[in-house]
Amino acid sequence: MEQNLILRGRPVTSQDLNLIRSLVDQYQQQGRTFISKELCRIWNWHQPNGALKDMACRELLRRLEQKGLITLPLKKIDIDRRYRKRSLQGLPHETDLLTGRLKEFLPIDLRMVRGSPQEALHNSLIHQYHYLGYRQTVGPCLKYMAYVKERPIACLSWGAAAWKVACRDQFIGWSPSTRSNNLFFIVNNTRFLIFPWVRIPYLASHLLSQCIKVLASDWYRWYQYCPVLLETFVDAERFSGTSYRAANWLWVGRTRGRGKNDRDHQKKLPIKEVFLYPLKKKFREILNHGSYRQEHPQRIQILSASLADA
Repeated sequence: MEQNLILRGRPVTSQDLNLIRSLVDQYQQQGRTFISKELCRIWNWHQPNGALKDMACRELLRRLEQKGLITLPLKKIDIDRRYRKRSLQGLPHETDLLTGRLKEFLPIDLRMVRGSPQEALHNSLIHQYHYLGYRQTVGPCLKYMAYVKERPIACLSWGAAAWKVACRDQFIGWSPSTRSNNLFFIVNNTRFLIFPWVRIPYLASHLLSQCIKVLASDWYRWYQYCPVLLETFVDAERFSGTSYRAANWLWVGRTRGRGKNDRDHQKKLPIKEVFLYPLKKKFREILNHGSYRQEHPQRIQILSASLADA
């Protein structure tokens, strides 16, 4: 096995690989999900809220298989897969032009739709109208929709932070070990979509500011801790990032055009502008603590509660 193999932020040793192969042999009939959950239990690999890191573990196993290091059981056929694909493309929605000055539409109703009946519409609209499409999020996530008189006008999604971003990590002052311990304190604005038939100047920066006001408390209710820093990546060839700048996000640099799976500097991706938004004045102090999660679990709860009430 190649040396220093790190997947999903976790080193994978030869002993780990032997364990995984043993679990795959033992639980062939139970399938990939069962294997990943069993591996999470053995590794004691949990999210900050105590849930197993099942999705991250499945991604780790998939990447090991891509490298030819293990052979996973075949994926079980999902009988609802074709239905779900159709639902992403076909949920009804209004597309009449909506234009005017922002103040004419205030207040805008921003709803957190994760786990609600509206989540399917959120996913469908992202799939149809966002240039990156819809992808199931690995790890924690929250989804929002903005409404004007019960008519949806925009979607925002938030999820886990990118593992390694040079300009962001330099801005924070991170070492690799500290980043590994405290990355969960950063949340990524993974999708932001204002529908193409909605043309309201300054709407984007207004929605970003509105969402930021409730994100920490909503995240706390779902995951029992609060983020201290937000990040997003803006495709430099498509957008200028004006809305993020207007909402007081900080530009800290650009990505290098490498994907998270690119270990050989061969996969070229679009250059992205990197923007950050601190939710806490002392975010650097928190993010640079050597092992905040392990050493201060109670302080995380206290900090998160104070952020959620702020």
